[in-house]
Amino acid sequence: MTLVRMQPSRRRHSVNPAHFFHHNMNNLFGNCINSEEETESRWAPRVDIIELEDNFEVSAELPGISKEDVKLELNENVLTISGEKNHENEGSDRNIHFTERSYGSFTRSFRIPKQIDAGNIVAEFENGILKVSLPKSEAAKPTLIDIKMH
Repeated sequence: MTLVRMQPSRRRHSVNPAHFFHHNMNNLFGNCINSEEETESRWAPRVDIIELEDNFEVSAELPGISKEDVKLELNENVLTISGEKNHENEGSDRNIHFTERSYGSFTRSFRIPKQIDAGNIVAEFENGILKVSLPKSEAAKPTLIDIKMH
C-alpha cells in the first residue's frame, strides 16, 4: 500500500467538497489497487549482504518459492539471483477480491567488490531463505605487514 501525503493547498479559492472527496478517494485507491501485471513486474526479494573478514554473506527472502525455481550465478564479480514465484491456482471458480502478495519472475544482481573463491561458494535454502557464503580469495584478504623498528 502506498501512503499519500496530503498537503493543504496554498491557493485561497473555494473547493467543491464532493469533488475534493471523489478526487482524493480515486488517488487513494489508484495507488493501492494494482493490476496483476503491475504487481508481477515489481516483485523483487529483499536481500542482505554482509562483508566479514573471510567472506561475504548474502541472505535473500524467497517465501513461497521452491529451491528448484531459484537460479544463482556468479559472473565477473556479479552475483545474480533469479527465479519465479508462481501464483497459487486452486481452481477456476475462485473470485479473488484482494491480493497484496507478489508473483512472477525476478532477478537481483549485486556487484561483489572483491575477488571470490568461486570453487568454495556454499548456498543453502531453508524456510524460504536463501543463504550464500562467498569466500574471499587469498589475494583479496587483507595482509598484515610487520613493522620493524631500527
